[in-house]
Amino acid sequence: MVRVLNVYTISAFVALGGGLWGFDIASLSGIIGTEQYQSYFDNPLGIRQGVITSSMAGGSLVGALSSSFLGDRLSRKIAMQIGAVLWCIGTVIQSASNGVPMLIVGRVIAGLCIGLTSALVPIYQSEIAPRTIRGRVVVFQYFAITCGITVQYVIEYGCSFLDSTASFRLPWAIQVIPAAIYFVGLFWFPYSPRWLASVDRWDETLRVLALLRTANGDINNPLVIAEYKEIEDQIRCEREEHSNSYRELISRKMRKRVLLSVAVQMWAQLSGINIMMYYIVYILQSAGIANLRLASSIQYVINMIMTIPPIIWIDKWGRRPALLLGAPILSFWLFLVGGLFKQYGEPNPATDQPNTWIIVGHRSASLAILACLYLGVATFALTWGPVALIYPPEIVPLRIRAKSVSLATVSDWAANYALGLSVPPLFRSVQWRVFFIFGTFDILAFIHVWFTAPETKKRTLEEMDEVFEHGKPLWKSFLDRRESDKLEMLARDIENERLRQSTRAHVQQLATQSLDSVNSGDLA
Repeated sequence: MVRVLNVYTISAFVALGGGLWGFDIASLSGIIGTEQYQSYFDNPLGIRQGVITSSMAGGSLVGALSSSFLGDRLSRKIAMQIGAVLWCIGTVIQSASNGVPMLIVGRVIAGLCIGLTSALVPIYQSEIAPRTIRGRVVVFQYFAITCGITVQYVIEYGCSFLDSTASFRLPWAIQVIPAAIYFVGLFWFPYSPRWLASVDRWDETLRVLALLRTANGDINNPLVIAEYKEIEDQIRCEREEHSNSYRELISRKMRKRVLLSVAVQMWAQLSGINIMMYYIVYILQSAGIANLRLASSIQYVINMIMTIPPIIWIDKWGRRPALLLGAPILSFWLFLVGGLFKQYGEPNPATDQPNTWIIVGHRSASLAILACLYLGVATFALTWGPVALIYPPEIVPLRIRAKSVSLATVSDWAANYALGLSVPPLFRSVQWRVFFIFGTFDILAFIHVWFTAPETKKRTLEEMDEVFEHGKPLWKSFLDRRESDKLEMLARDIENERLRQSTRAHVQQLATQSLDSVNSGDLA
């Protein structure tokens, strides 16, 4: 019988924190184009709409900064529960808002939750998962984000037919339900074994490892004991170094990894996915797409479906190849969208709309832009989306993990805030050139990853020192891992053959003993 609590079910549930992030993304993208929203909030355009959108990211930035302190002091689990409470408070304020200021306050408070969970959920998932499936379970976080976007958009689509402010108040209020489930459900889940070890709760560490690694919670299982000893040795080594974790973030040994985790999260935000998710309605309006809700919903469904392949294969194809393939492909789609807008677009004569550049009477160009947007979102979901969440928590040691991931998440939300604030006025000023800007960012991301990001798949969290300090060219890290996999398979085959020979010898010994017993009986 399969236990209900295992690495997969635990990781899937805690990923609900990512689902709240998805609810936030769709909570505005599906509403800003509706007449009810524009009428009630006095048709916010340009910087005003940018402030409303980016206020969530502003709160998330503060939440991410506090995640390291709360995650280390109170535990990953309790800090995530605090985030769920903040989300409930924020969504209540948003749904009751009587104007833009109150709406912004509610989004800032809810953003504190997103900052906490976006940093701590991948850490928790990484720390409970065995190395062979670590990437897979962390991708649950991104899958939950895409599911949250899709579910919230469907709710908003249904509520859009309400001819009152309930068309946006009700979808915002409903967001309390998953947060309440999240808060209560976490009481039944274990603490991170590596966090327990870091606070010297060794008996609980062993019990949690046994729960996660065996079917019957056997604390004497050799695999459980081996992992326990590895964690114990790592923590002892860290303490013998008497390291100050804050100072170590910028030490010569660690700053390369910390900066890499920060950069990966920042590049993910600058890849262009934000404009394709938060402001999809604006882009579709500019392209002359008639059915905005249907076109937007298809994009969100594509985003969700294309996250499934990484769940299955990310631990096979690796992190580095996904980043290196994703960046130039994303750049291609964005350059193509910008070129189509430049070639077939014209100035918008209406000044009370968010776009000053539109396409009129070129249906083929409009559909081509729509296809490029869909393909861009699919590319991100297959590559940068999941890997940007996997990479930061797995490349740094336990003693600075929460702080390093906190900095990486801060860079994510700082970029998110800047984009949320600046993209609406950019659409009105630089128009189609905005797509060239983000396409250029993707090219820069490719160059940066090529020279700085090693392959980390199937490595334990305690092995990352070896990965980053071997001194070989980074492009060889994937090949080295393949050779290591071959040696591991060879060792496994040798061990299996040894066990077969031992079993065969044991069977022959038993047969000989039985024959001797029979012969002795006959003689008697």
